[in-house]
Amino acid sequence: MAKLADWLRLVVLAGVAAVLAVPSFQAAAGVGLPKLERGKGEKCVEDTQFMRRNHMELLKHQRDDTMRKGIRTTKHSLKGCVECHAGSQSGSVAAGKDDFCMACHVYTGTRLDCWDCHATKPGKQSFFGTGAAAGQAAASPRNPAHNQGGGQ
Repeated sequence: MAKLADWLRLVVLAGVAAVLAVPSFQAAAGVGLPKLERGKGEKCVEDTQFMRRNHMELLKHQRDDTMRKGIRTTKHSLKGCVECHAGSQSGSVAAGKDDFCMACHVYTGTRLDCWDCHATKPGKQSFFGTGAAAGQAAASPRNPAHNQGGGQ
């Protein structure tokens, strides 16, 4: 019985070591950080490192203030982010895997659902009047046809 317990400990330790080694294999394989195009403004509304870690909280807070309290400000608005960070090639933040939002979200493996309702390109209409035109599917990485233009 003691030998079985020792064997199980060894298997568990080997499994943990294998899981921890995966990021090292990725680094050795040359998987680097995403290369992001510089924004169009002089500087971001917040410090770059702060935005990398907290942009989602700022956007959620902005959403809650706008949708639930009727307070509409521009400092942390998604529209402002899109206007500044839309790529020079696609004109979008999420049309392709190299666009500003998609590059990091693909890299980190996180789901990006902003574009279910909001436009990925500046100046386009959305489902709620500032992104996808009413009656059309909203721009979404899962619905790339709508990111190419049209009513977005």
